[in-house]
Amino acid sequence: MTTATSTPKLNRTYKWAGGLAGIVVTTVVFIVPFIFIVLTASKTGQEASLLEFSWPTEWRFFENLVEVVQARDYILVTAFINSTILTVGSVTLMVVVSALVGYVLQRRRSRWNGLISFLVLAGLIVPPAVVPTIWVMQGLGIYKTLHGLILIEVAFGMAFCILMFRAFVATIPRELDEAAIMDGAGPIRLFFKVIFPLLRSVIVTVVVVQSVFVFNDFQNPLYFLPGDKGATVQTTLYAFQGQFSTSWNLLFMDILLITLPMLLMYIFFNRQIVAGMTSGAVKG
Repeated sequence: MTTATSTPKLNRTYKWAGGLAGIVVTTVVFIVPFIFIVLTASKTGQEASLLEFSWPTEWRFFENLVEVVQARDYILVTAFINSTILTVGSVTLMVVVSALVGYVLQRRRSRWNGLISFLVLAGLIVPPAVVPTIWVMQGLGIYKTLHGLILIEVAFGMAFCILMFRAFVATIPRELDEAAIMDGAGPIRLFFKVIFPLLRSVIVTVVVVQSVFVFNDFQNPLYFLPGDKGATVQTTLYAFQGQFSTSWNLLFMDILLITLPMLLMYIFFNRQIVAGMTSGAVKG
């Protein structure tokens, strides 16, 4: 009897200890660095250059905020506009095209499915080649253009999206397709009127995950969209760094400003992300 009654207590103890350990790890890994960013962004330039985890002796949060926004003819405002257009355009194309491809791959079995699935997986594994990609973009006349960068982001992110949609489509009964066809629905109407609305949870997941990735992307805009006119939020970090000196307070203020939008988005859609990631785990 003693052993039987002590087992639930041990389980509760292990759960409590595991939860406490998770909170401690989360605090150390995520919350402490964020607090450090806020504190450094609120200091004077001289004090911030020490890079110490300390309370500011003089709060200059709003002064640093105004200076960052006004720097280099309001380049941060231009960068936010460019990043918003880039994110919305890229994610919209990813969702529509990947949903179509994932649906076709799951529903229509053919001898090409194996090859196409291999190419999709290769898109996740094979690293992008920068120089050949620039050469192709120059040949097409889309190098150093925002729509060219949108196509690049779509090409690099579509493999993950296709796998997500394909796994979710496998959970949708084929009887829905057959019923819609019997009612006279064509392929386009079948997909957009019947299947696409059922993909809501995985669509939210893809939108949030890919929005965070595209909005925070530094490498692709640096290579494929150089210059101040095409600046994105991540490339504005160069505005406060130099070869011989760095304005650490302004740099951390810039980091704070470009981190907040995606952080808030992730917090609000956290449950939808988890639901979409696990929706295709049972069947498929």
